Amino acid sequence: MGRLMGLIINPISLSPYLLISGSNDMNFTGQVAIITGAASGMGAATARELAAAGGQVVIVDRNESLARQVAGDIDAGEPIIGDVSDSAFCNRAVEATLARHGRLDVLVNAAGVIVRASGEQTTDEQWQRIIGVNLNGVFFMCRAAIPAMKRQGKGAIVNFGSIWGDVGAAGVAAYCATKGGVHLLTKAMALDHATDGIRINAVCPGEVNTPMLQSERHEPVTPEMMQKIADTVPMGRLAEPVEIARVVLFLASDAASYMTGSLVAVDAGYTAR
Repeated sequence: MGRLMGLIINPISLSPYLLISGSNDMNFTGQVAIITGAASGMGAATARELAAAGGQVVIVDRNESLARQVAGDIDAGEPIIGDVSDSAFCNRAVEATLARHGRLDVLVNAAGVIVRASGEQTTDEQWQRIIGVNLNGVFFMCRAAIPAMKRQGKGAIVNFGSIWGDVGAAGVAAYCATKGGVHLLTKAMALDHATDGIRINAVCPGEVNTPMLQSERHEPVTPEMMQKIADTVPMGRLAEPVEIARVVLFLASDAASYMTGSLVAVDAGYTAR
């Protein structure tokens, strides 16, 4: 028997996570991770960081040339090419991972697109596309991955939300709607599987120096424009993708063993105001 804050605790009632040595909490050796949107930006940075921590990474993206480049850089094997807005593809991606590696420990849903338009200006096609990738894709991948994680009795999912899923922003109505959906989907699914050994959290980045930040702009992308964006951030700078990736690794690791249903802002204080 042990004592914790004056209470008597039966060790056999403790979570298996608590029996893991803290020194190995951020070591992913022997673990298999699917990362969607891993061909560029924060997804690629997460793939590199997770591979460096010993994990076997399966890259999922629709951009074949960039996906192959990242896969080659980290010796990740053949990437799985396709669109996460297609539920059948998501099922195949998980099935292919299990056939290749025999297990699935981590899922990172980093795939995303943006439409820079107000609600009034957003077309049906734009709305359906961004909902399909940013929200449906997260749901489809989670739904496909969870049965394998349940069989193992353990797994971690990290979804990519955004500060715009909480506070909103002008000119990106559809994007805000999808990220707000991801946040509540994360919470709901975390509760669904809290006793299955599966933790589901979301990282919520602020302004990050990625291709998406520069995409779909209605004005030329210049250093001055990027600095103007950086000036809106309390720290006065943009994040680099690796700064988000390291938080993703923490959430996916046993170091975050008591976290599920959490939305973790990585925004240099933007939403603290």
